[in-house]
Amino acid sequence: MKMRLDGFGIFVDDMAKMIRFYRDVLGFEIKEAEDTSNVYLIKDGTLFLFYGRKDFETMTSKKYEYVKGLNGHFELALYVDTFEQVDEAFADVTAKGAVPVLEPTTEPWGQRTCYIADPEGNLIEIGSFNKPFEH
Repeated sequence: MKMRLDGFGIFVDDMAKMIRFYRDVLGFEIKEAEDTSNVYLIKDGTLFLFYGRKDFETMTSKKYEYVKGLNGHFELALYVDTFEQVDEAFADVTAKGAVPVLEPTTEPWGQRTCYIADPEGNLIEIGSFNKPFEH
């Protein structure tokens, strides 16, 4: 049996706030209402899911621990084509309310990168190797 990566999800506490951030700040095409319990969309060919924490706990009949504030459990990586676009994207999303974590920096391995956090403290990287995206 072969398992393939289908996508990823984030269990969220405040669905409305997270929908507004990913839709209005990062530009994800989220069509669900802010009072939904489940956001299911394809972003650049990858399944992206928000699932309400309370709804997941009800479904599984279990309680879970959740980190508060900035957390280092995972990162969501976004790519832009040029170093200049890293700087522009960082300035744009922080002006719209994203929490700055790392200002744009060119790393020794040739990537220009920066980090922000979403409203629930999940880390988002915006980076580039100064060339168009290659999968």
